[in-house]
Amino acid sequence: MNLKLIVALTADEKTEAIVSAARAAGATGATVITACRGEGLKPEKSFLGLDLTAQRDVVLFLVAEPKARQILEAIADAAHLDDEPGAGIAFQLGIEDAVGLRTQEAAILCEIEDSV
Repeated sequence: MNLKLIVALTADEKTEAIVSAARAAGATGATVITACRGEGLKPEKSFLGLDLTAQRDVVLFLVAEPKARQILEAIADAAHLDDEPGAGIAFQLGIEDAVGLRTQEAAILCEIEDSV
């Protein structure tokens, strides 16, 4: 099975919307890494040495390749990635091999059977 890793980097208040949109588009799960820090085109401000940046999350989705673009677009729409400056980014990477998916294999194959 060909897999893609979708990585979404966005503000923590958008995480639930991203996960919900990705699930609706065919993702079978997600891993959320919280309390990350990032910087865009313009460095964030600080006050007396304290960072004033909002919390960011990294959300990871391991998905079947035929569904990857659809899930990526659903994430972009849910988080308004192309509409709001600083909303975040999402991208996909090819996965050469993975283990530990046997328990999800039936659900993944059911999701993509129309695409294969």
